[in-house]
Amino acid sequence: MDRREFLSLGSVAALLPIMPAGLASAQAPAAPGDEALNRLFEAIFQEQVATYPTFATQLGLDKGNLAGLRSKLDTRPDQRARAENLAQSKRWIASLEGVPPASLSASAALNREVVLWDLKTNNVGPERFDISNPQSPYVISQQDGAYFSIPDFLATAHPIENASDAEAYLSRLSQFATVLDNETAEQRRQAVRGFLAPGWAIDLALAQLGELRSATAAESSMVDALTSRTTAKGVAGNWKARAATIVGGEVYPALDRQIAMLRELRPNAAAGDGLWRLPQGSEIYAAALAEATTTSFTPDEIHQIGLQQVAEISAELDKILREAGQTSGTVGQRLSALNKLPEQLYPNTDAGRAELIAGLNAGVADMAKRLPRAFHNPPTDPLDIRRVPPEIQEGASNGYYRQASLDGSRPAIYFINLKNTADWPKYSLPALTFHEGLPGHHLQLLTAQKAGAMPMLRRIAFYSAYGEGWALYAEQLADELGAYKSIERAGYLQSYLFRAERLVVDTGLHHKRWTREQAIEHMVATTGFAQPRVKREIERYCSSPGQACSYKIGHIAWIRARAKAQKTLGARFDLRDFHDILTEGAMPLTIFERRVDERIAAKLRS
Repeated sequence: MDRREFLSLGSVAALLPIMPAGLASAQAPAAPGDEALNRLFEAIFQEQVATYPTFATQLGLDKGNLAGLRSKLDTRPDQRARAENLAQSKRWIASLEGVPPASLSASAALNREVVLWDLKTNNVGPERFDISNPQSPYVISQQDGAYFSIPDFLATAHPIENASDAEAYLSRLSQFATVLDNETAEQRRQAVRGFLAPGWAIDLALAQLGELRSATAAESSMVDALTSRTTAKGVAGNWKARAATIVGGEVYPALDRQIAMLRELRPNAAAGDGLWRLPQGSEIYAAALAEATTTSFTPDEIHQIGLQQVAEISAELDKILREAGQTSGTVGQRLSALNKLPEQLYPNTDAGRAELIAGLNAGVADMAKRLPRAFHNPPTDPLDIRRVPPEIQEGASNGYYRQASLDGSRPAIYFINLKNTADWPKYSLPALTFHEGLPGHHLQLLTAQKAGAMPMLRRIAFYSAYGEGWALYAEQLADELGAYKSIERAGYLQSYLFRAERLVVDTGLHHKRWTREQAIEHMVATTGFAQPRVKREIERYCSSPGQACSYKIGHIAWIRARAKAQKTLGARFDLRDFHDILTEGAMPLTIFERRVDERIAAKLRS
């Protein structure tokens, strides 16, 4: 995609009203090679499930013949696992490339193309840089590492329904110590290569490790996650004592070893905050941007897109704020003042947090009633809204979505970081809910998950530019559906401003060598967000390069595609039909744009 062409319909001025009339899907009959390809997809999926036990649990597939996976973690040493996974992926690629595209239907050829793109892209980190992923270059940081992910997984994803589940929990809890030691060894190896997180990120990781380690073993959150649920389910057993023995005798010593290792390595952390501080840093960042945005934009091009978008969105916000009587200061200063108004703040107490979450639930319920105006048969599956667990809230992002299990036994969860409710003035919350819930991630991922004609590999896939672009587009769609009230529209545009600013600061940090402090100052001044919230965001971008750029780049692609469909089809355009492209599953933006063109052409022929 040419940058100038990409931007031509990407401004806030291009936000479009709902219009009646039709865009249809181009369905093709099965072809001779489809069945063999689908068998290959299923074999790949089953091998993935068997290789990654936590993946099986997340999907709700660790039962029946796969029940043994519920008691396992991936305990392979990191370097060995990376080599084995790379060899496995290359074998899959060779098998898929052996299927002639000419033997496939259009839908099967699309599935083959997307899965190949995914497999080849996932190989870049291990093959070119000997790291897990360009967007996750550090083994351990304030948001990377088993200490951060496994306790949360055990508490929120591992099911507890009976004694067998509790035994499986204890097994995984014991294996957690092995995973920690594997990562400690891998971090030592990577540090010799120069791959060590910034010093402040190590300090934050140490603080969170200390928090996880601080309670007595019997009072550990890892013990409570088992005992509270076995008690609630009436599962008899000496679970607390047994879990405490594992935590005290195995997990805590492994945590102590990891803490000691990080303290030892901390003085070796290279100065700076961006990827440029690492060996091959520029190449890794280019790969991170390519993976996150699914485009070939350079860091300089993305930086300029961000600056242009910031200027346009700020102009729109200026109008809304003036209409609300906010006329003094820059847009960022006026938003900052709005953030501090007492009537905009929930109390920073447990009661205030409960009130905030109740408001989010009310917003989801209200949006569900509006969806039929924009979607054919929108999903009605439940969405559980929870605060980020306090023990990881310092390093966690401000909000994120976790998919439901495939069997429906565990609902989807929308997490919000409530370390400080002042980070969430009331006018800003609806946009976040529409992004993470309906009509955002919850609707998009459920729609793909329920598209039974697609192979499972496609139904559960997530591409950040496509998915986060959709979720940002969903905030716009909520406006078109009349879901924002009064000043809440400023919250929605502030959300857009925030995502545009991400393009500026992410490339600033990793390409232009900005400091963390410089990026924080720039984002606070631009968006008006509270400084603590911005600090967590900037620190996230430092540890997860490129990912923050996927949102606005993806959003531009969605509104550009919709505008093209409306212009080409005129009175035949139907918004609900346009949104039916979600049933084709997530895909890279370049493929997505081609599919929109093909669907438009099919509608014109029909």
